[in-house]
Amino acid sequence: MIYLDTSVALAHLLAEDVMPPVSLWRQPLVSSRLLEYELWVRLHARGLRASHGDAARDLVARLGLLGLIPEVLSRAMEPFPAPVRTLDALHLASIDFLRQQGQVVTLASYDQRQRAAAAAMGVALVAL
Repeated sequence: MIYLDTSVALAHLLAEDVMPPVSLWRQPLVSSRLLEYELWVRLHARGLRASHGDAARDLVARLGLLGLIPEVLSRAMEPFPAPVRTLDALHLASIDFLRQQGQVVTLASYDQRQRAAAAAMGVALVAL
């Protein structure tokens, strides 16, 4: 399964310079519920709710979403093998939780800091 980071979802929604390959959307995708909040905050900040709201809802509906459950929140407070920001820690903790449940998870992210931390954790990275 592929863990979708917000950077990839936003690149897809906003048709940025870098965009994920079409084949990515045919894979089983999962993310943290945090992604949904991050998407809406960015859309509101850019005044894009009316023009991009339906696409954002459709994208989120395609994902398996993991809640910010106590195990994820606890893991996010633990050290990571590389420096991470707060929201990245929550995403990486979600990946760690899924792996502890026996899931094989790869990360799709454009965030180089998050990719470095994930790689240091032994998480495979999707080539974007």
